[in-house]
Amino acid sequence: MNGASGVDGTSTVNETSAVDGTSTVDGADAVNTRYEQDSYLLDLAGRLRARGLPADRVESTVAELAAHLEEAGGDALEEFGPADEFAELLVPATGERAPRTPAAHVETWRWTADIYVDEELLNRFGDEGWEVERVDALGRFVSRRDPEHPQRWEYRRELVARGREGLDARLAPDGWEACGTWLVHAWFKRPRAASLGPGAEIASPPPAPERSNFLSRKFYVLAGVVLAAVTVSGISSALDDGAGSGLGQAAGLLVGACVPILLVVVGQSWRVRRDRNRT
Repeated sequence: MNGASGVDGTSTVNETSAVDGTSTVDGADAVNTRYEQDSYLLDLAGRLRARGLPADRVESTVAELAAHLEEAGGDALEEFGPADEFAELLVPATGERAPRTPAAHVETWRWTADIYVDEELLNRFGDEGWEVERVDALGRFVSRRDPEHPQRWEYRRELVARGREGLDARLAPDGWEACGTWLVHAWFKRPRAASLGPGAEIASPPPAPERSNFLSRKFYVLAGVVLAAVTVSGISSALDDGAGSGLGQAAGLLVGACVPILLVVVGQSWRVRRDRNRT
């Protein structure tokens, strides 16, 4: 709390006068005061520490909840439910998520999207309970959902073309954890329980999407432009250097440009055909 030393050596609170003559305490101090005086938040902090959550994570989590209550003006018990149940929701077991449900009781789904729509779709499906575990070699999001207790998730994407040194440490205090990296991008996830409380659990999740390919129109337009440019370049080379060498160069460029696209499309087509044969 900001303060200045008085004549008698005591500390006085740094306040700013409002137009109506009242005083308003700095927002951060108000949040800290709410945390220090709210028995629910103190109880919750103790329960989170007892479950093995690191002290800095406990402080940041409870401070975020205090800020939410300060802004919303609600009661902690009404907002988040009983402290013991909320602590279990935030940290199911000794600082880690609860053990994975057996595979037979977990929905799994692999899907792909390009950078024009991936964050939007990740958050949409995260609201349906899909948690991304990793990104595979083909750039697909390997997702899971517990059908008994599905939780809402949120996601963000970061560019890591120059490396990700310090990125995980910078995002961790806000609850973000890495869930996959592919080429020059990294994706992070966090459960929405910290902000939504019990509302983060989904009572009736929608069925798993039937599609697994969510490449956008912009992606296909860009792919078409690249292929057209490569084709024009090959034709120009053929005219300048002779049909043999020019066409050979064009063929090499076309193959190089098409390989990433073909890997995704062929892989998706094979999986759809395999799933249909199983049914």
